[in-house]
Amino acid sequence: MSTSATPENWTHSHVFDEGNPLAERNTRWAVLLTATMMVVEILGGYVFNSMALLADGWHMSSHALALGLAVLAYGAARRYAHDRRFAFGTWKIEVLGGYTSALFLAGVAALMLYESVERLMAPTPIHYDQAIAIAAVGLAINLACAWLLKDGHHGHGHGHDHDHGHGHAHAHGSDLNLRSAYLHVVADAATSVLAIVALFGGKLWGAAWLDPVMGIVGAGLVAVWAYGLLRASGKVLLDAEMDAPVVAEIHEAIEACPFQATITDLHVWRVGKGKYACILGLVTDTQATPSYFREVLAVHEELAHVTVEVNRIPAVPSA
Repeated sequence: MSTSATPENWTHSHVFDEGNPLAERNTRWAVLLTATMMVVEILGGYVFNSMALLADGWHMSSHALALGLAVLAYGAARRYAHDRRFAFGTWKIEVLGGYTSALFLAGVAALMLYESVERLMAPTPIHYDQAIAIAAVGLAINLACAWLLKDGHHGHGHGHDHDHGHGHAHAHGSDLNLRSAYLHVVADAATSVLAIVALFGGKLWGAAWLDPVMGIVGAGLVAVWAYGLLRASGKVLLDAEMDAPVVAEIHEAIEACPFQATITDLHVWRVGKGKYACILGLVTDTQATPSYFREVLAVHEELAHVTVEVNRIPAVPSA
């Protein structure tokens, strides 16, 4: 009798995400730079009476919050990675951080809109030279943070793409937490550009109304970003991903079996960056085992945890 099939051979880790140390370190630096510039821009906006500068500062505060939550999420996910209370790993801590950040962003957008409309209805003098200087420094900080986060993304060298012949490729190793922060920095840089344009317009052509209008535009950018993050992170948190391409691939793989096998139950949800768990129920008229179907699905590397239940159709006796 073989002794190789011990319980240890059948156990496996539930750590589905390997982390991204470089991204975590660079995000910490980005938080420090952003928080410092946020304080300068908000104070400058109030002192020099620029709504565009103030809006950019508030937008940067939302950016600092998003990055801060990202850092906390990285740390918590690493700390509790082997905690047995987390049945499918700790990656969703990062997703929860993104969702929480989006809620705060929505509040920041509302505040920016309120103050911009208030300034538009009751304009006050603006100190253009000082406000432009601060906005320019803010843009430089945004670009520096974007460089840091982009460098962290490329430094995560475990990613690759592969194509299963279904007309699309699956991106592996894509850090959604880091990517959302990077896109937010780019949006923040765009808001800084809007602030500079508005201030120059007011200084050169006397178009003081541009300042609060650009504040309103900035509020719109924050609101759009918040909505997108809420929708994306909420979808993952609610396991609403049965429309993911891998679901269709599972159906195709089972249908390609050389015997009759019908899927009766299927649940797919995300457990990491480009990693999915799957519970699959089948009926078949053969003696195929769950191990056979797991091997069939093994070609899809994004399936990190697969549970299969096989029910057999009783053979119909020949007349």
